[in-house]
Amino acid sequence: MKMLAGLSATFNSLTSVVISLLGLGIVVSLLGGNVPFVGEIASNIVGLVQSLGDAGIVGLIAAIIILGFYK
Repeated sequence: MKMLAGLSATFNSLTSVVISLLGLGIVVSLLGGNVPFVGEIASNIVGLVQSLGDAGIVGLIAAIIILGFYK
């Protein structure tokens, strides 16, 4: 049980780091344009949102599942 709790804590820490880096990447991308090692994060997120919107109810369910991971 301790191993599962440790694994869960590690996953939560990694998730928070990735979300922070994603936010930083979005800000750098918007301020600097096409910055090396950052890529086109903003356009990728727009593409993801558009594909979820085109999917209809399946996209809504996927968005709810993704939001569930962050809570």
